[in-house]
Amino acid sequence: MAATAGWHESKCSRLENGKTPPSDEDIRIWTRICDAEDQTADLIATARGIDGMYVEWRRLESSGLKRVQESVLPLFERTLWFRFYQSWVVPGLLQTEDYTRAVLNTVVTVRDTVDDTEGAVAARMDRQRVLHAGGRRFAFLIEEWVLRTVMGDKETTVSQLGHLIGMTATPSVSLGVIPMGVVRGNAWPTESFAMYDEAQVSVELVSASLTVTQPREIGDYGKEFAELAGIAAYGAAARKLITTAIDAFG
Repeated sequence: MAATAGWHESKCSRLENGKTPPSDEDIRIWTRICDAEDQTADLIATARGIDGMYVEWRRLESSGLKRVQESVLPLFERTLWFRFYQSWVVPGLLQTEDYTRAVLNTVVTVRDTVDDTEGAVAARMDRQRVLHAGGRRFAFLIEEWVLRTVMGDKETTVSQLGHLIGMTATPSVSLGVIPMGVVRGNAWPTESFAMYDEAQVSVELVSASLTVTQPREIGDYGKEFAELAGIAAYGAAARKLITTAIDAFG
């Protein structure tokens, strides 16, 4: 390998043992020699993002939630096509202030992290300005049971659901609700995830945040999102599911 690539043997050894990270050109040479050039893009994407691919919440949130909220703003500002699937809570961009506060208070309690909730709430609310910035598309998919999950208290949840109804009138926003009784087919419930253009997928796990940058894996999430979107209710049908959830709270 070293001779074919024109490298010193020590460099080849360091690459093979993970002591030296490969450059993009190193990867191109390696895959060309191994007749695996179809894997080049995925390997380069993995190498570039390996440090941030899997980050435990305790590490990510060690300096508080406000910093986490602010850290993703550049990603939101450069993204033009957003796709969100949520099986846990209402997506952050659609949350009311009180609902966000309830969610983040729970995070502080469960993960025993720094309590800077008010600053984090303000940062998340500020991030919602991308909804009205123009030139962007937003596709949201929510499992129906999310609508029936009380966050904070019933009043907070009902107010949040009313806000969702209002958001269905936003031209750049597509809101789909996946009914609980629908035939799932290939669209199984899965972990919550967010897609940013075709560049990145962020996945919410119980213990960590997972960042996906490999084109092949991003394609897998795109297919999954399309399957889920295919069984969702939209427009008047989605609003009916939301109002039914509101009525259930009495």
